[in-house]
Amino acid sequence: MEVVDFSKNNSIINQYMAELRDKNYQKNRLLFRYNIKRIGTLMAYELSKTLEYKPKTVTTPLGTLDIPLPKEDIVIATVLRAGLPFHEGFLDVFDKADNGFVSAFRMYINREHTEVGVHTEYIATQSVKNKTLLIVDPMLATGGSLAAAIESLLQAGKPKKIHLCCVIAAPEGIEVVKEVLPEGSTIWCAAIDQGMNAQKYIVPGFGDCGDLCYGEKLQSFRKIADK
Repeated sequence: MEVVDFSKNNSIINQYMAELRDKNYQKNRLLFRYNIKRIGTLMAYELSKTLEYKPKTVTTPLGTLDIPLPKEDIVIATVLRAGLPFHEGFLDVFDKADNGFVSAFRMYINREHTEVGVHTEYIATQSVKNKTLLIVDPMLATGGSLAAAIESLLQAGKPKKIHLCCVIAAPEGIEVVKEVLPEGSTIWCAAIDQGMNAQKYIVPGFGDCGDLCYGEKLQSFRKIADK
């Protein structure tokens, strides 16, 4: 299974990643969401180079010519809520794609906040049978939420190929999702960090992506599993 790590090569993504990680820049939610979206747009462009194409004859005011266009049916699926700006970046590139949404979230299952469980309660998607499925989620930490999302989406059919796309990944999470991804899938990462801390956050990472995009969750919801 191929794992693509954009951080191995210098590009403008370095600037966006630096701003995402910088705790001073993080005070600007609009900029944070925009940088997540921009990375999604660039990752989608790079991914588009791996698709299959077929020529289509296009008529201009002065003549005709054949232009190779993607021949694959694409579904872009994301995990609510943190995945929304990342999803938007992909949809700006693959504007004819169908879309899927999964509500899968992690919650601590002990009072020390060192053990994490995953809960999935909602999915809305078109069929993914024989289609190219792009599963986009900014953070791949423990891999539990994405593994649950993958298993849920596979109930909508067997895709032709899966591309799993994230902004930051932990090595532990990559190994977890490899166990549930079909053979031939590709994992795309803007960066692969060193690991996770005791609370299962990616280190050095940039924190909780959903909170940084949309505001901090109520503590009562963070601790729901303690009750």
